[in-house]
Amino acid sequence: MGLTAAAAMAAETAAGRNYRQKVEPILSKYCFDCHGNGIGKGRVTLDEFASDEEIVAKRDLWLAALKNVRAGLMPPREEDLAPPTPAEIETLAHWIKYDAFGIDPQNPDPGHVTTRRLNRIEYRNTIRDLMGYDFNSEVEFPPDDSGNGFDNNGDVLTVSPLLLEKYLAAAEFIVDHAVPKVGRMIRERMASGKDFRGEGGTGENLNARRAAKVSRTFFIDQAEKYQVVIELETRGSFDFDPSHCKVIARIDDDETFTEDVVWSERHTLKREFEVDWSAGSHVVSFEVVPLEPVDAPPKSAPAAGAGPVARQGMRIPPAPAPASAGSPAREAGPRGQFGFRPSTSVNVRIASVQVRGPLNPKFWIVPDNYARFFPRAEAPATVAERDAYAEELLRKFATRAFRRPVEESKLKQLVALARQVYGEPGRSFEEGISRAMMAVLGSPRFLFRVEAVEPPAAGQRFAALDECALASRLSYFLWSTMPDEELAGLAARGELRRQLRPQVERMLKDPKAQAFVRNFTGQWLQARDVEFVPINARVVMGPNAARNKDGRIEFDSAFRKAMRSETEMYFDYVLREDRSVLELVDSDYTFLNERLATHYGVPEVAGEQLRLVKLPADSPRGGVITQGTVLAVTSNPTRTSPVKRGLFILENILGTPPPPPPPDVPDLEEAKKEFKDREPKLSEMLAVHRANKLCSSCHERMDPLGLALENFNALGAWRETDARQPIDPAGALITGEKFADIRELKRVLTHERKLDVYRCLTEKLMIYALGRGLEYYDTHAIDDIVDRLNAAEGRMSVLLMGVVESAAFQKQRTAPAAAQSVSLLRASRPN
Repeated sequence: MGLTAAAAMAAETAAGRNYRQKVEPILSKYCFDCHGNGIGKGRVTLDEFASDEEIVAKRDLWLAALKNVRAGLMPPREEDLAPPTPAEIETLAHWIKYDAFGIDPQNPDPGHVTTRRLNRIEYRNTIRDLMGYDFNSEVEFPPDDSGNGFDNNGDVLTVSPLLLEKYLAAAEFIVDHAVPKVGRMIRERMASGKDFRGEGGTGENLNARRAAKVSRTFFIDQAEKYQVVIELETRGSFDFDPSHCKVIARIDDDETFTEDVVWSERHTLKREFEVDWSAGSHVVSFEVVPLEPVDAPPKSAPAAGAGPVARQGMRIPPAPAPASAGSPAREAGPRGQFGFRPSTSVNVRIASVQVRGPLNPKFWIVPDNYARFFPRAEAPATVAERDAYAEELLRKFATRAFRRPVEESKLKQLVALARQVYGEPGRSFEEGISRAMMAVLGSPRFLFRVEAVEPPAAGQRFAALDECALASRLSYFLWSTMPDEELAGLAARGELRRQLRPQVERMLKDPKAQAFVRNFTGQWLQARDVEFVPINARVVMGPNAARNKDGRIEFDSAFRKAMRSETEMYFDYVLREDRSVLELVDSDYTFLNERLATHYGVPEVAGEQLRLVKLPADSPRGGVITQGTVLAVTSNPTRTSPVKRGLFILENILGTPPPPPPPDVPDLEEAKKEFKDREPKLSEMLAVHRANKLCSSCHERMDPLGLALENFNALGAWRETDARQPIDPAGALITGEKFADIRELKRVLTHERKLDVYRCLTEKLMIYALGRGLEYYDTHAIDDIVDRLNAAEGRMSVLLMGVVESAAFQKQRTAPAAAQSVSLLRASRPN
């Protein structure tokens, strides 16, 4: 007996002792009625732990308990039992964080971030800043997966064989278009069809039936020889058209060539001319002269002289089938004259006119973008000097591309690759450097955000990121792109960590911070989706709704973009003015233009530009949940969805999402059967739906929040009725707070539930900044930021700096992380 007791005492841990002394009495008082004494509601019991080790091993259980108690979801509100006191909640939270989770507040676990590739937006922005070229990766690459609500999550940013091929092709394409391949080149002036104007329209679309003459003037500052390259495109309609014309091209009134044009499939004609021009103005013009229409040749080979012969590769099509008996072969009347039909045509387009010169090499110019990649006017002549220059250029380029100093072994590979090209007869030095740059853009070091740490001390579990990795984290967090010269310079000198605050302030003032605003709001508030969400405006707004400038009731692109811009400008204002984050939920202002203000019913707003607007005193607007963006993306195509809207608030404002719905839940439309004599309101249908025990627990949380927004239709316009019956937006949170309408609900969220709002936004921002989901060991960091936010009345700068200064942002585990994705790329291409 004594031995057993001694063994039990020896097995007792500090966490277990604190649990029995401090936590178990609280659980017994509030939780054991449902989760103890033989009752395991929801398959959760809190009094059947076999050992102290089992108590602290159930981290998921304690994390859920902490979230539910803080949010007021547990214990359920009962009239005869007061909720836990703040002191009791703090006792429970302290034990969970520092005993059950084992968090060391002086040295918290920063967690593990999977080595992640650049997502599509980050890739595009990084290429823009590195190469000076806008490569549309959002079109060229497949969509990125999302994890924990964001598309920069390392655990889901995988690399498929298809994406790998696209990366390699993109590297070649970008370098070909961004990097000059020669040191000097002939100057080129280019004009397209729309630049040619005159009698009969522009050169973009010249019709063979109408006479026209269009021209364009080129200004030359050097008397020399020039080359004029003309490219025309002719195309006929799908069905044969008998139109026939002559196109006359002239340079300074001298006829250079004439072309007969008849119906054909699309055909391109290219002509080159060398001209001796004096300094001054020179005119290139084109004249269309309509000719007699042609007959379609018979199906068999035509006899000699039996109609026009195709020139310059333009083919005459087969004849159409003979007209049926009793009907004319050609249409009569003005529209049918010569057999023309309104739906057929023959057109000529001036694809381009290029003036190249002077052709004399002494007047050649340095290519655009040359100085960006090649600071010297020309490459050295000797092999040794070229190699040294190549090493200088590629060291700088690779260091910028890899976001850290390039290794010497890698640099030697790049120089050797460049030398292999520029050492060939007839190949330029610039071509060799371009080939090495392609290898850099295809390297895992560019495509992935590889992070290193400062050398850890012996036995040290967590180490600070080195300053290059910190610079990358900061720039991709706030700019979605690579560090700029100032950030990279501070990191190289080891001074960035000491200057974090001024650097964050500088970065937020930079226009590149719009990427943070757009990408974070686009995913947290689903603002991206408003540009694509299907809403039937005619059904939602009704036949008497306001119409756009074309007279249509339409949720068009301009309207969608205005809604998204309102949300982005609103968040940007809170960010740059360092206002309280609670204003994201409730405020007396928003950003509107005339069309959006009319839609919202806000008076005295004119013009197309969105601007800051002070809302009327009794306005239900103000805050993101009453903006058209959120209201539209949380609606169905033809009606509102209180369930989606309630779920949105739970997930993105309060941070307390319900569990997934159980299988075989009846559709909401099934509730209509209970109303045989009339069309029910959505609130009535939801009341019937909630009566089902399978649905009640979640819908009791979601529905009151969503129904508070029922006065806003699926496009966010205000309404007073639903199904011709008055709307009643009153309700209560599951935590007991009552509200009469959306105005009062927003006040509840920003006062009684403000800590939930702080915590939810902190968690969302941490997920976005870290590129991973949150775990139990992040609880201390989140709580620390929430406490600082609360003390500072919610100022946005406190939230941002709290994230940037957190151990999770600044440190990393010292254990080597798996790099399977990097290995895939490394195996596919020399790195």
